Parts: sequence; C-alpha cells; structure tokens
Amino acid sequence: MPRLTTDDFHPEVLKLFNRYIHGRIDRREFLSGASRYTGAGVSAAMLLQALSPDYALAEQVAPDDARLGARRAEFESPAGYGRGRGYFVKPRGAAGKRPAVLVVHENRGLTPYIEDVARRLALANYVAFAPDALAPLGGYPGNDDQAREAFARLDQKKTREDFVAAAEWLRAQPESGAGIGVVGFCYGGAITNLLAVRLPWLAAAVPFYGGSQPAADEAAKIRAAVLIHNAETDDWVNPGAPAYERALAAAGVRHQAYTYAGTVHGFHNDTTPRYNEAAAKLAWQRTLDWFGRELRA
Repeated sequence: MPRLTTDDFHPEVLKLFNRYIHGRIDRREFLSGASRYTGAGVSAAMLLQALSPDYALAEQVAPDDARLGARRAEFESPAGYGRGRGYFVKPRGAAGKRPAVLVVHENRGLTPYIEDVARRLALANYVAFAPDALAPLGGYPGNDDQAREAFARLDQKKTREDFVAAAEWLRAQPESGAGIGVVGFCYGGAITNLLAVRLPWLAAAVPFYGGSQPAADEAAKIRAAVLIHNAETDDWVNPGAPAYERALAAAGVRHQAYTYAGTVHGFHNDTTPRYNEAAAKLAWQRTLDWFGRELRA
C-alpha cells in the first residue's frame, strides 16, 4: 500500500490536525471539523488515525545497532524538576572527544522518532543526548494522546530549566568536545531558540519549525550560529519568522533560514503523512553540514 502524504488530505484537515496536536483544539473539535471533509467510507476518526504517528516508520537506525553505544542517563536540575532523564548515544569504539548535540523533542516527550534522530547523529560521529521533558511524570507513556495530556500538566518554567540543565550536563560529559549544538523540532524548535539565548557557549542551534521566536533584545544575546528550517504552510510558526530573521541580522548573528516548498509543519517527522521525504533529507543534510562547520572548527 502506498504511503500516505499531505496530498491525500484536504488542507483544512491538515490545519485542524496541526491545531489538535498543539493543544489548541481537543479530539472532539478535530473530529467535528474534519467531518466536513470526509468522503465515502472515510470517517473523521479514520482521518485522525491516518494522520497519527506510526513509529515503526521512523526507525532508520536500529536501537541495537552495533556501531553505537546507547544508554539511559540522568542529570541534576536544581532549578527545574530536580532530576531529569534522557537517551544518550555515541559512536562505539573510537576513543577521544566528539562534538555533541542536544536533541529536543516535540510536545509529546521522548518518542521513538526522537530517539532515532539521536542515533542518526551518533552515526554521523556526534555524541547525542535527547532529554525527556516527561521524565518527572514517568516519561513518554507510549501513546501520543496520553503524552500530550501529560505534557499539558508540566510546569513549563521548570521544564525549560530542565533543558538548560540537560545541555550543561551534555557539555560536561567526558566524550563531549568543545563544540556543542542543539537541534529541536516543533516545541523542541522553540526550546532550541530559548537555549540559543540562554547559553552563551552554545556553538550552533538548528530549530525545525520552532515557534516562540526570541524578541529582538533576546536575539541580540545569541552567540550560536543559527540554522532555521520552516515549512511553507505553518500558521503557528511563520508569522513570527520574518521578525526573528531581522533581529538575528541586526544583532550580527550568523544565521541562515530556509522555507521548504510544498511542506507543512512537521515535515521532518517520518512517522506521519506530513513527512516530506525530499525536504526532510535536504534539511537534514543542511543540518549536518551546519554542525560539521560550526562544531568541528
């Protein structure tokens, strides 16, 4: 059976789904709105199921890949929830330090997709750490709907401090070299923007469709080189994108921004029909090139 793409869904259904996964409407509201775009033999519930992640699709690198060493790790976060947890992965075998990248998840915690992204980085010869914001509530529950509900219960002030602490922990690891970067997706993109402001030692930041862009006075604090990936259709992120880019330019921050034609929010996530293979591969190669230049210097 051919894999579904955004072309298989009415644009308004995609907008409704984007609002649903970001908590701006609930399941009932999605189903009610999507029912206006159903056809013969297709219900709104079926549309929701079709758009929801299938994590078996995301495994590009097996969890037990012999080329990698992976483990669960904990870190102290005194200004956050006290203690955090995440997924640490590095290339196996060779000694010495490597550039390190913090991988920040969407608003559903540490899903299999994000763990796979961390492994992809490790195969590219980076040390990678993917924290789980849901660790204080028991971690990613294995179900995205439950994960979103749990995520809404987090104290975001504490959670943001947990990500700052996770970055500091990664920087302190004996495997981590001097060049430290961060990449994040959706909510994680917003956290990437935040960390670029908060951490003057950060070398590179790559937000994928990251909202909550810093204001001009905050952008002026950024010392990292910023690579921005945005979707063509994204009413959550795109309204703030031009002002952010102007603020980065005015502050003299090294940056580059790309908008990918024919894409919607979440185009890198290869577990849903929103995935755009061509754009995702191009954005990822640009990310690796960016990290290679900024973290290995």
